[in-house]
Amino acid sequence: MKRKLLGSWEIKKTNTSSGLKKVVISVTSIILGLIFAGLFVLLTGKNPLELYTEIVQSSVGSIYGLSETIVEMIPLALCSLGVSLAFRMQLWNIGAEGQFYMGAFGATYFALFFSGLPKLVLLPLMLLAGLICGGLWALIPALPKAFWNVNETISSLLLNYVAYLWIAYLVYGPWKDPKGNNFPLTKPFSDNGTIPVFGNTRISYALFLMFIIAVILFFILKHSKWGYEIRVSGSSRKAADYAGMSYIKNVLLVMFLSGSISGIAGMAEVSGVLHRLQQTISPGYGYTAILIALLARLNPISILLVSFLMGGLLVGGYSLQTSGFPSSMVSMFQGSILFFVLAGEMFNNYRLVRKKA
Repeated sequence: MKRKLLGSWEIKKTNTSSGLKKVVISVTSIILGLIFAGLFVLLTGKNPLELYTEIVQSSVGSIYGLSETIVEMIPLALCSLGVSLAFRMQLWNIGAEGQFYMGAFGATYFALFFSGLPKLVLLPLMLLAGLICGGLWALIPALPKAFWNVNETISSLLLNYVAYLWIAYLVYGPWKDPKGNNFPLTKPFSDNGTIPVFGNTRISYALFLMFIIAVILFFILKHSKWGYEIRVSGSSRKAADYAGMSYIKNVLLVMFLSGSISGIAGMAEVSGVLHRLQQTISPGYGYTAILIALLARLNPISILLVSFLMGGLLVGGYSLQTSGFPSSMVSMFQGSILFFVLAGEMFNNYRLVRKKA
């Protein structure tokens, strides 16, 4: 093992790490990230404890706040599940945001031009369209990665902007609502094109989809032959080829499914929450999904919990704007947490030991 000298101590790489250690590191990273962000809040003359208290009260301190946190949780969890699948194979899919937008695009097409179809026909079509559009969008960086080993990080990231501008073209152009007072949005979906919600809340039945996908991914990754192939292919392409595993097939399939899940998130957002397509349908769900996947250690069940926490942070961030704080404050919190999560990886993968005499 490669060792780095540090006086009478040395940093030694570890091959294994306990589950408890990973949980402790993740929780500590969140706490340190919030403390670090709180220092900047102090510089503004505000009390960070009061600010954090307001975030908690606005996100889970009432039935309305709790319901809005769950509303934010659904797209965050779905995008994170998609991202985590790709990350399991060490495919760095940074394009969940664009896949989210393309999924919304596919669903909106059927909602606008096939609005007369019955709900039991139209909603599955919208779901299928969102799934396919998100998956195909993820295949664009997957193909050069699979065949020519082109790095997928930059290509998937840049496609986010292409998807965003494509939606902007549609809502400013051919799909613009003539009765929308010149706002960049489509006309509202018909009742047949909207996902039902729970009672008087905005929580849609897409909540069931989120749980179903999380459970399926958990069993696939932990207890299936294909899940083992994903891990082996991500660790070593040569080992996968030697074992008879098709690396190219796995790259294409994993990236397609990763994008498909984010596409489902886009469909759920426009059909279950907004009921129309507009230029800004995401406050950065696809980017926050990366942070959630890392905090959850790519565990589908843990992703649900972390998504709930991040959803609460988003809802609390909205309430902070009424107190004079900019909306970018939430991004600062997320960035601080991400910084300490990445730093915490060193403690997860390395340990400090005393050199032998």
